[in-house]
Amino acid sequence: MQVRFWGTRGSLPTSTGGASIREKIRQALRQADGRRWETDEQLEAFIDDALAFPVRNGYGGDTSCVQIASRREPTLLDMGSGLRRFGQQVMETPDQDRPTTFHFFMSHLHWDHIMGFPFFPPAYLPGNTIHIYGGHPENVLREAFLRQQSTPCFPVHWDQLGASIRFTRLETDRWHRINGFAVKLLRQAHHGGSFGYRIEKDGKALVYSTDSEHKQQDDTETEATVSFYREADLVIFDAMYSLADMITVKEDWGHSSNIVGADLCLRANVKHYCMFHHEPAYDDATLYEILQETRRYAEIVGEGKSLEISTAYDDMVLRL
Repeated sequence: MQVRFWGTRGSLPTSTGGASIREKIRQALRQADGRRWETDEQLEAFIDDALAFPVRNGYGGDTSCVQIASRREPTLLDMGSGLRRFGQQVMETPDQDRPTTFHFFMSHLHWDHIMGFPFFPPAYLPGNTIHIYGGHPENVLREAFLRQQSTPCFPVHWDQLGASIRFTRLETDRWHRINGFAVKLLRQAHHGGSFGYRIEKDGKALVYSTDSEHKQQDDTETEATVSFYREADLVIFDAMYSLADMITVKEDWGHSSNIVGADLCLRANVKHYCMFHHEPAYDDATLYEILQETRRYAEIVGEGKSLEISTAYDDMVLRL
């Protein structure tokens, strides 16, 4: 499997402000320190090798949307604002006029996870088919999308979409076979209900577990999560808050922390833990610092276990 992140923020889209860009330029110029480059290749090498990630790049600002690449029909997790860029890519392909079937697995229906759909061009094209799956009842799934695509929220109403759109409720605690993948759901602790996904294919396992507050106070609930994550090649995890924020001022806000994610992944013998659904108030430097802290924590408590840890960013590609 190949995983591409089109959106990684939580709650609402954000952008890199002018002050942040200016600080990035300042740091890059300091590190350049009078260097001269004879070719663009030398300059690119300096950027890649000498500048830290939050200086040369950034984590992006679109909300949750993740693609699982497949030789079959396109498969995506959630429809945050990152879906707009995926739709643009689809429309730029040579065969964009060919009828296509899309599969979407929805963690839940809060606005930051569906807001990209009105800006998804394939939804407007007759001949396309869009399957929307979730753990919520079909009428609840449908109502969320219809309300978003109605006055006064949006000028283009649902009945003006050209694609054939189908809603399907997926039961938890059993496997489903969809578009070449084996898919299983887990109910998670979040306002209005949220569902994690375990997706397997060709001996590889991906877990998508966003918008869930893991307090680790209920042993039965914690063990169910660890079992769901067990031996996964990649866990994409809602690490929105610091542990201090999660258990104090933001308790019961429905999200988890970088440290809780590390603990669960270590217990489950996960290979790669990827932090996701970033707090929109955190800038690139803060997210990079959290990544370093999480890696240090895992080294201290991991008892020799090998756990790769990364922070998701827009357009990041991971291969399992």
